Amino acid sequence: MATRMHRSHRVAGALVGSAVGDALGAPFEFGPPRQFSARFPSPTRGSKTEMCGGGSLDWEPGEFTDDTQMALLVATSLVERGGLDEADVFERFSAWAAAGPPDIGNQTRAVLGSGRPWDVAAAEHFSRSGHAAGNGSLMRTTPAAIRFSRDGREATMDAARRISALTHGDPSAGEGCAIFHELMRVALNGADPLAAIPSALDAVAPEHRERWTTVLAPSWTPA
Repeated sequence: MATRMHRSHRVAGALVGSAVGDALGAPFEFGPPRQFSARFPSPTRGSKTEMCGGGSLDWEPGEFTDDTQMALLVATSLVERGGLDEADVFERFSAWAAAGPPDIGNQTRAVLGSGRPWDVAAAEHFSRSGHAAGNGSLMRTTPAAIRFSRDGREATMDAARRISALTHGDPSAGEGCAIFHELMRVALNGADPLAAIPSALDAVAPEHRERWTTVLAPSWTPA
C-alpha cells in the first residue's frame, strides 16, 4: 500500500532540491547546448554520475550559484522578520551584491548597485531600459513560495509579485513568479501542479495572461 508523503517532506524536497539542481547546473551555465548531456549521457543500470565543478566561473563540485544565495537571503529575511519585509529583503540583497559575489545577474546588479531606495530602484531601471523581464527573480523564489503556500492563492501570488519587483521592474517577471508560487502551493498540498495551470492563469493579470498561456501550453518549446 502506498504511503502518502507528509507535507514537510515535500517542503524539504523543494528547498533542498532547488539548491541541488542549481549546483548540478552551475558548471554548465553560459555553456553551449547539450554540454551536460555530453558529459553525463543517459545512465545505464549500475552506473552513476557525480557532482562536478568547473565551468566559466570555475565552480567547486556541489557549489550553488547566485540564485540559491539570493534564495537563502529571502528565506532568512522571512524567518527573522516573521513575514515579508520588502525593505529588509532589499537591504540583504544590496549587502550581498556589494560584497562581490562570484556571479550576479546583470539586471540584478544594475538595480542593487543603483543606490536608489528599495521601492523605486527596479521600477526606475525598467523605465529607463525597457528590459527587465529576466528570470532572476523566478530562480530565487522557492523559499517564499513555500512560506506563503499555506495562505492561499491570492496571498502567495501577491508575495511573488512583490518580491520579484524588488529587482525586476517588468511586471511580466512578477507574473511568472506568481504562477510558480501557485503551482508550488498546489504541489505542496499533494495535488498535480500541471492540472492547476489553467486556474493559475486565470489569476494572472489580464495584460500578461496571453504570454504565459502560450509559454505554458503543452506544445510550447523554446524553439
